[in-house]
Amino acid sequence: MEYAILGGGALGLMAGYRLAQAGHHVMVFERENIAGGLAGGFHVGDDGEAWLEKFYHHLFRSDTTAIATIKELGLGERLAWSHPRTVTLTEGKIYQLDSALSLLQFSPLHFVERIRLGAVIAFLKVTNSAPLEGKTAAPWLRRWTGKRAYEVLFEPMLTAKFGAMYEQIALPWLWARFHDRTTYLGYVRGGFQLVYEKLVEKIHAAGGKVLLGTRVDKVEQGQDERWQVQTSAGTWTFDRVISTLPTRLTCRLVPALPQDYRNKYEWGQAYGAQCLILALDRQLTDTYWINICDPGYPFTGLFAHTNFRPAGEYGGRHLVYLGNYRPMDDPLFKMSKEEILQGFLPHLKRIRPDFEPEWVKESWLFSAPFAQPIVTTDYREHIPPLHTPLKGLWVANMFQIYPHDRGQNYSFDLANRLVRSVILSASEGSLAGQRSFAGAQDDKARGSRL
Repeated sequence: MEYAILGGGALGLMAGYRLAQAGHHVMVFERENIAGGLAGGFHVGDDGEAWLEKFYHHLFRSDTTAIATIKELGLGERLAWSHPRTVTLTEGKIYQLDSALSLLQFSPLHFVERIRLGAVIAFLKVTNSAPLEGKTAAPWLRRWTGKRAYEVLFEPMLTAKFGAMYEQIALPWLWARFHDRTTYLGYVRGGFQLVYEKLVEKIHAAGGKVLLGTRVDKVEQGQDERWQVQTSAGTWTFDRVISTLPTRLTCRLVPALPQDYRNKYEWGQAYGAQCLILALDRQLTDTYWINICDPGYPFTGLFAHTNFRPAGEYGGRHLVYLGNYRPMDDPLFKMSKEEILQGFLPHLKRIRPDFEPEWVKESWLFSAPFAQPIVTTDYREHIPPLHTPLKGLWVANMFQIYPHDRGQNYSFDLANRLVRSVILSASEGSLAGQRSFAGAQDDKARGSRL
């Protein structure tokens, strides 16, 4: 069969790869000029060989599907693991907070408060999310970790990430942040872009195509039940369409989706992501990940990538991400890179007092819409099924990985589940057609005998 896949991120490329493996013809349409979606990268380094992600990325030990995929693609020898330092900035000081021992030494909380917090974290690590359904994170944390721990650690992080929506975030979302994560982090040497380049290569080798820099404008079904996909590069016809775009965007592109489907699934909010990346001529900090729990910072967190991977891999550049999640109409997304630099750089002096703007030799600014779903308690009721009411149209996106948070691992896993469902559906349809044909032949035979 001929498949159109809308979106060339982790999910779309993995689905295309699996369908191509199964012998189907695949065309993947991606608006950006590079594959990978939110995990996509750009070249950094004097030799132009190393890739750096536009938005900071790593793997956890629990990301078993992603690890297996990387090995399957022949990139397993590039997968490196380390235990980079993670800290919390609160009350003007930096505290390591990435292990049971560092928690016991976390002086902003009294000893009993530390024990209580440790017990809550241990509970979230070992339990499943089912008992937490219907609860919101903020009041649950206030009750079980205590007022002081909540105010020092959790409230600042929730408000920095979700702004005015922080009180509405569902507890299962928070559960996933603790349950799924490990202190050992993995990275593909040379950048995760190598994974997506390899997937594109595999799709092409199987006879499929990945059209980059191609915007999808409209998707319509003809009377013969085949699908027309209108794009900025032309119009193609397919047997089936898989949209890995946000459900809201899919609804815009497919006018035929019925109103009851739209009422239930064209729902909810998502924030956009923005990252300002700095290339410095020296090390800014000895830490990979800084959770910022002090007020007044214009960015949610600071992530020093070259404390995770060596600066030598990037021509000696010391690379730092300053990340944000904001409503998509936030003025930040309309500001120029120069305006953002002017607003952000002075705050680096709060982290390192001798910092000077002259240390910054290069900088890049990236943003993406629909990057962080706002997971409220009624979110689960509005997760769309993979198959839409329209024959031959499927949807799969990060809104369906609940209660887990966005990530390459869950995109690959969802792609595998999607393709199994699509192929099973095709097999059942083919079997039903064969039965119908056989029945018609039997009827014809009986008629001729009569």
